[in-house]
Amino acid sequence: MKKILLWCACAAFAHAQNPSPVEAPADTPPPALASAPRPPPNTHGVDMRTQAGPPGPRYSPPSPLDEKRPTLWLIGDSTVRNGSAGDGTNQNQWGWGAPLTFYFDPQKVNVVNRALGGTSARSFYNGNWKNMAGLIKPGDVVILQFGTNDGGKPATSVGELKGTGDETEAITNRAGQPETVHTFGWYLRQIIGEAKAKGAAPIVCSLIPRKSWDDSGHVNRAVDSFAGWAGQVARAENVGFIDLNELIARRLDALGQKKVDLLYVPNPTPEKPKGETVHPGWDGAVLNAEVVVSGLKALRENPVAGYFSEKAQTVAAARP
Repeated sequence: MKKILLWCACAAFAHAQNPSPVEAPADTPPPALASAPRPPPNTHGVDMRTQAGPPGPRYSPPSPLDEKRPTLWLIGDSTVRNGSAGDGTNQNQWGWGAPLTFYFDPQKVNVVNRALGGTSARSFYNGNWKNMAGLIKPGDVVILQFGTNDGGKPATSVGELKGTGDETEAITNRAGQPETVHTFGWYLRQIIGEAKAKGAAPIVCSLIPRKSWDDSGHVNRAVDSFAGWAGQVARAENVGFIDLNELIARRLDALGQKKVDLLYVPNPTPEKPKGETVHPGWDGAVLNAEVVVSGLKALRENPVAGYFSEKAQTVAAARP
């Protein structure tokens, strides 16, 4: 009897330490599987320190890697630098400021891409420019390109007044604050003048063309709006001007619509037959960067001529 009681006690103790599995109710969902880590983006060999600062929860602007060297500053919108990290993770879209780094020798010049998606000449000047102007030093170069986001009504968007004049309009902006809004050309002139005051050389680019075709099969130009106004300001201020709107459009005309469709991402689908019309992928950004280099080489006075890499030697100057 004692042996039987001892065996029962041991069995009860073992069951308490290792209870039998209990089946979950039929409607209990299975435990969630840990999500696989996202693969690192393909940055195509770009030194991403030229495109962004240390990782953080918000946009982290890059800074010169070597303060002893001159700096080539790039400012503009998402067609110059795309996404908060500028690394292609935004739908594989790229700005031309990333592949442009391959055409400059990092031992001779810093390339710092401070462009930010969604900005206009007005919003960049009022915010981002104020935060970086103190970093610009004599001998630097500032390449600016705006116009993609500048066409909206000032009170409800980041847009400005049309043209290049001195007109103003008092508004209540989207933040609910009073603001005096100027023309597109006025904001360009402020950036140019303040860059010159710092001893830097400003170079104006017209906006890249949208993927939009006319009835004759040519890309539509913006000569009567932002591209034309950018050129007017550059000539009036006696600074370098690269007409990217025209020069890139020529390249796209030569490629034809089917090939150009593949340069902008997302590509066309049966559901969205036009696909993306503003932002290129990597191949389109490389084409645009090459056109920037060809435009720089065509300038009468090219302040970056001594900073080109060997890769830049393969690019011919743009024809006027």
